[in-house]
Amino acid sequence: MTSPPHAAVSDAPRAIRIQRSRGWVSLKLGDLWAYRELVYFLTWRDVKVRYKQTVLGAAWAILQPLLTMLVFSLFFGKLAKVPSEGVPYPVFTLAALVPWTFFSNGLTQSSNSLVGNANLITKVYFPRLIVPVATILSGVIDFVLAFVVLLAMMAYYHLTPATTVVWLPLFLLLALVASLGTGLWLSAMNVQFRDVRYTVPFLTQFWLFATPIAYPSSLLHEPWRTLFGLNPMVGAVEGFRWALFGTMAAPVAVVAMSFATALVVLVTGALYFRRMERTFADIV
Repeated sequence: MTSPPHAAVSDAPRAIRIQRSRGWVSLKLGDLWAYRELVYFLTWRDVKVRYKQTVLGAAWAILQPLLTMLVFSLFFGKLAKVPSEGVPYPVFTLAALVPWTFFSNGLTQSSNSLVGNANLITKVYFPRLIVPVATILSGVIDFVLAFVVLLAMMAYYHLTPATTVVWLPLFLLLALVASLGTGLWLSAMNVQFRDVRYTVPFLTQFWLFATPIAYPSSLLHEPWRTLFGLNPMVGAVEGFRWALFGTMAAPVAVVAMSFATALVVLVTGALYFRRMERTFADIV
């Protein structure tokens, strides 16, 4: 008995044709889930490469915020006598530097992630969005190490985390969204305009002093304090301090403003990234 004619057709291998998209395209976030194993491997690869052949290894994740805290404590805490809302100034500053360092490192490394993975992008097809996402996720380990040091310093000053500490993941998420959104813009632009990487250090330095790390945002009066939240890292830093110390009122308005700004940057950055994705393999 012969098999039906359509059986041979159904057993034939399917061919997938990859074409360049036209016009504005959808984000296709489902591709990230479909390639979730690749996200994991690229994230772990970035972690290993970051500390490969280094003298101090993962200690750099601790030294960077710690040394910055010492400089700020000397010049802003001792000399300028900047208020710290009833918290010892070194702890006050380090509590802001932990999420800030996660944000700034993710921003710096993701902005150059596509160019740094040029060999992979030109040879293998996968959603290019995975590259900056994996780069930023690799910074979570550095964040955890720095956060442990922060807890140790709080213990040194006989401070215990407030009950509001359960909100900390929310403010880490805010820093991640802000870092990823900005990183998507800069990484896509850096493929076409290679001088973008030279502007990133200046942008990061300016952003550092535009964020209440060495000073409290309470120095500003309303409505300027709420408008200050247009900087998404203001909500992340102020929320982080509130969650840890609970010494001030919950910065609801500032955090809401920062979340709104971060989401706008993320969505527009993802759309721009996807639109420019069609040219990455050709010009990277």
